[in-house]
Amino acid sequence: MLEIVFETHALSEDNERGLATGWLPGRLSAQGRENAAEMGRRRREDGIAAVFCSDLRRSVETAELAFGGTDIPILYDWRLRERDFGSRNGTPSVEVGRDLMDHLDRPYPDGESHRQAIYRVARSLAELPTRWAGRRVMVIGHIATQRGLEHLVNRATVEDLVARRFQWREHGWEYRLS
Repeated sequence: MLEIVFETHALSEDNERGLATGWLPGRLSAQGRENAAEMGRRRREDGIAAVFCSDLRRSVETAELAFGGTDIPILYDWRLRERDFGSRNGTPSVEVGRDLMDHLDRPYPDGESHRQAIYRVARSLAELPTRWAGRRVMVIGHIATQRGLEHLVNRATVEDLVARRFQWREHGWEYRLS
């Protein structure tokens, strides 16, 4: 059994501007940097053995502000990235949101489909028990990361995950993976 604590990266400048950053690096806003530091204060004594993090700048910044300078290792994995919206990376979120269901299996132009992103994340997370069984780890990522966890752990379908509006949680989610 592996315990996984998941939280999204802290508030980014693009979040504040209403942009779908996708595979662009993005960076935390002033409020996001404060949120990341608060995450660290809240989670450092939470029994976390390791932090797994998307390699996109906004996630890296979150992890480093929260756990940098501690003995908790931060491990970066590109497979924990957000969906690749391709040529639509960096466009307004409302535009990307208009046709979400059209991209369940059809990739965004020059990008990937929701199914491809969710499966990519789930494959990465499925490897964690190999090294971390019996431990508590943290994953810092994106909406696609949370959907990958829901698919892997709770067997949620891609169709249901994409149809559901993502609801951010201040203190994240907890999962158990066998």
